[in-house]
Amino acid sequence: MNHTDHVNLIRNGVPALESSAPIWADLGSGTGAFTLALAEVLPSGAVIYSVDRDAAALREQERAMRAQFPRATIHYLQADFTRPLNLPPLDGVLMANSLHFHRHKEPILAQVGTMLKPGGGLILVEYDTEQGNPWVPYPFSFPTWEALATRAGFVETRLLVNRPSRFLGGMYSAVSQTKR
Repeated sequence: MNHTDHVNLIRNGVPALESSAPIWADLGSGTGAFTLALAEVLPSGAVIYSVDRDAAALREQERAMRAQFPRATIHYLQADFTRPLNLPPLDGVLMANSLHFHRHKEPILAQVGTMLKPGGGLILVEYDTEQGNPWVPYPFSFPTWEALATRAGFVETRLLVNRPSRFLGGMYSAVSQTKR
């Protein structure tokens, strides 16, 4: 996948927000492929918190961001997103290929829900399968995501994009919201 693919997976999940400066977080951002996509999709004035445990990945991401989006406002936070984070109330959260590393997803999603403003959005990018492997241990299909999101208190879950992938057959992106 390339940058355009990443943008196309998330573009329709980022709403036209009333806020002139929306605040988002990319949880489990790694080297920033999807953080870069988020920087492209969000309006000028947006703020992104890029959260990952790997300091080297965050440094690599910061170099790429400076080269491609030098005016973007990004805060890099080396942290474990499964633990409480000191972030402002968020308009949106992106979790691209990060939740499938965790067997017990509901406690994480409950915490993510508390980070979001009422009506805030959670964009998920995931492999569309229930069968994991050593690199993607706990993936989940879109129907499983719908049920999981509902149990975690999210509403209005909808599929954004479903696309084939050479790795694990397919990928999807979806968006869910917190209650208003």
